[in-house]
Amino acid sequence: MLDFPRWKVLTITLGLALLVAISIPSFIPKSVRETWPSWVPKPAINLGLDLAGGSYLLLEGKTDDVAQARLEQKQEQVRSEMRRDPRIEIGDISVQGGKLSFMVRDSSKVDAARERLLAITGSGVGTTGQREWDISVVDSSRFVLTPTNAGLNQAAEEAMNDAREVVERRINALGTVEPTVVREGSNRIVVQVPGLNDPTALKNLLGKTAKLEFRLVDTTANPADIAKGIAPAGSVLMPYAEGGGAIAVQRQIMITGDMLVNASQSYDPTTGAPGVTLQLDGAGSRRFAKVTQENSGKPFAIIVDGTVISAPRINEPILGGSAVINGGFTVDSANQLAIALRSGKLKVPLTIVQESTVSPELGADSIRAGITASVIAVVAVIAFMILTYGRFGIYATMAVVINVLVILAVMGMLNATLTLPGIAGFVLTIGTAVDANVLINERIREEHRRGRSIVQSVELGYKEASRTIFEANVTHAIAGFIMLILGSGPVRGFAVVLLIGIATSVFTAVVFTRMLVTIWLRRNRPTEIHI
Repeated sequence: MLDFPRWKVLTITLGLALLVAISIPSFIPKSVRETWPSWVPKPAINLGLDLAGGSYLLLEGKTDDVAQARLEQKQEQVRSEMRRDPRIEIGDISVQGGKLSFMVRDSSKVDAARERLLAITGSGVGTTGQREWDISVVDSSRFVLTPTNAGLNQAAEEAMNDAREVVERRINALGTVEPTVVREGSNRIVVQVPGLNDPTALKNLLGKTAKLEFRLVDTTANPADIAKGIAPAGSVLMPYAEGGGAIAVQRQIMITGDMLVNASQSYDPTTGAPGVTLQLDGAGSRRFAKVTQENSGKPFAIIVDGTVISAPRINEPILGGSAVINGGFTVDSANQLAIALRSGKLKVPLTIVQESTVSPELGADSIRAGITASVIAVVAVIAFMILTYGRFGIYATMAVVINVLVILAVMGMLNATLTLPGIAGFVLTIGTAVDANVLINERIREEHRRGRSIVQSVELGYKEASRTIFEANVTHAIAGFIMLILGSGPVRGFAVVLLIGIATSVFTAVVFTRMLVTIWLRRNRPTEIHI
């Protein structure tokens, strides 16, 4: 028991001192921390929505649209792949009834066409190890591609994961502080933005799918047919933002948002009207240059979320890979569109199914109530421990205080968020930390009553109680991990504090107090203990 090396004492002391120092920024107001030099580390706990106030949104994705989007994407892939082999000539590619079909004009090229199809469908097997596409041949020369249920489910899962990332990028672009964006269930996303009291701009931004397309305008369309809702073969009607009405555009897409590398709000150099400047990647720039060279003098439509924003005429080849969208924007709407395009398109439309706003005043009340509860708990525990166990109670009290500061330090380093349930986890952790010291002290008292020496009583007390403490905390940790994995929102916040508290309380209650008791016994060599 007395064999507690000096290097271990120094390591524990310096380690705890460092963690205590790391916890200090969490007690300093953010406005003060921002004035500190940049080289000073300032890890601090973020306050959750229920403490800082802010906005809560529950988004639901329409995963049914994924199937149609997947067919349209595959349609373009099939068209591009078949063009690579000049020997293969195909008819129009149709999408109908949830299937994609096309005919090979020369039946002797069916095998070659099948090889091309297998190249873009991964032999029909996806990342899940299950077939994503069924490929069949009808009437000896017509191919039919049918998406499987496994493929659709995988596509929906990937679309929701991508949607979560896109939502997070859009919120971060608004300059908000530490938003929380997590999946909930199969098709829902929870968004929590502390400090945002007016979520109007956020809702407008998240409501944009930001699906960008450039298509050539079908100049052969008859205005009378367009008025009746009739589009020429190979074209489709889309609503026009300016002046209402519709415009006929070709089905084939020239440029998509996937080719975009940047979008920024800008101003028209002639009129000063706000707009959005787009910059395409290498492949997009080359395709845009080729299309504008081949279609000089013709108009092309810039389409966002199925609406034609503008339809400028191609006066000359555009070789720089940049374009400008002008369409009656305000500065705010242009900036929001730029953010939406820059952060990527949503593969699934998202709708808001639930929203709420927590006022900062309510959050401040929660903080005061939580702090009051924590202080009362700490003071009551300290008084009980000192009155019951004397010197050993003082050591337990020091361990409790150090434990609270260490928890704050660890949460700050993990950039964790403290919620109201997290404060409840704090209070619970204080109780469990003291519980470990109660077990140790009672075991020491029991061994001393049996007539053992002071050193033997202390040594056996820590040795025997430590086993029980470890087993008890393992059961607590199992429950905490289950809440962390399966829970969401407040439950996860409680679980995070609980798990951190379990680890730190075991260390401070067993190792730290044992070090203090060892130092006291070594220096004073007492002949009697009062415990």
